[in-house]
Order: sequence, then C-alpha cells, then structure tokens
Amino acid sequence: KTIALTLAALMGSATLATADVNSFGLERELDAASSISLENVRAAGDGTVEIYDYHTGMQGKLLGSQMVNAGANSDVRINLGQTVRDDVIAVLKVNGQIVATQEFQVEAR
Repeated sequence: KTIALTLAALMGSATLATADVNSFGLERELDAASSISLENVRAAGDGTVEIYDYHTGMQGKLLGSQMVNAGANSDVRINLGQTVRDDVIAVLKVNGQIVATQEFQVEAR
C-alpha cells in the first residue's frame, strides 16, 4: 500500500514538473523593433518559436520564427523584417504541436 502511494505521488510530481517545461520567460512587454529577443524559452523538445501579429486580439500573419533546442534557450532572437508597433503573440511548437503561447504588448520607443 505504501509503495503504491509513493508511486502515485511520484507520478503526480512528474506530471507537474513536465507541465511547466514548455514556457516563455516572464516578460510581457517588448519595445517596438524589427526583431524580438525573448530572454528565456523552455521547450520539452526541439522546436520553433513563431511570432504572429496580434493587434486585433486574434492571431494574424506570421512575422518571423526561430528554431529552439530542447531545454532552456536564452536570448532567442527573432528577426521580423519590419518594425512591429502592434501587440504580438509568440507560439512555441514542438513536433509540430503548439505547446505554449504568450501575448506581448509592444511599447513605442
């Protein structure tokens, strides 16, 4: 009985630990610029971060993307090819599946 409870507790903590594996850092504001630098992106596997227009509250056109590796990725820089002044949404995909999203407010310089 004790072994079963211990195993169940371990399984539960493993689930909680993997639930936060795919994430963006805590920053929520970005400066208006032609590239975006995300301080910390965590991914369960190799994947991509895609930046989309989000000024209407809906995901718009793809502005840029960057590959990330499994684990912690610091200073992920994404070239947008144009100066973005409206809000954007970052989408993290691993194995083609969306595993995390985060909205960013773009602040005028």
